[in-house]
Amino acid sequence: MVDQGGTEGVRRMRDLLDAAADRLRDAGVRDEALAEYVEPRAVLGIRRDPTMRPLGRVWRVGALLLGSSRETTGRVWATARITRVTDPGRTQFVSVSAEVRRAYRAAAAKGHFRENDTVNHGAVPIPLDETLLDADGVLAVVDDEPVVRWSPTAGTVPLEGYLRDRVSLLVDPPRGATD
Repeated sequence: MVDQGGTEGVRRMRDLLDAAADRLRDAGVRDEALAEYVEPRAVLGIRRDPTMRPLGRVWRVGALLLGSSRETTGRVWATARITRVTDPGRTQFVSVSAEVRRAYRAAAAKGHFRENDTVNHGAVPIPLDETLLDADGVLAVVDDEPVVRWSPTAGTVPLEGYLRDRVSLLVDPPRGATD
């Protein structure tokens, strides 16, 4: 039976994601920044450098970003690009990919994030509603069962077990993993 809140599978997905966020919060797991990459328009013909606009904080749980701050609580995103806030250095023309990474570091630095913070950008919000029914994205509800696809080429796995494993690794990392 479908009501305003969606199917039982969608409700269960929300509950699983909320429980995972609660466990991460209770354990004091470090979160990361969520940002939007902004390429400003030229003003009076003067080009301005790109920046990253802060959107809040999230926990990276494998292929998912779970909201951890007031602005993001109860929301989830599919991961995309990440960068670390460090001195971008100067242009070296070593490779296109190195220059792209340098440009992202420069934009993150302009966004006033903390030094060495991890910034997630380009993340795609995932609505937690009936659009997840038999969806082919990162999260879906198949036969009323919440599932996750951790890679575009991978099949789906039950969300409950995925979150249990991933959150456990963040809450209690294996010895030597954080040294």
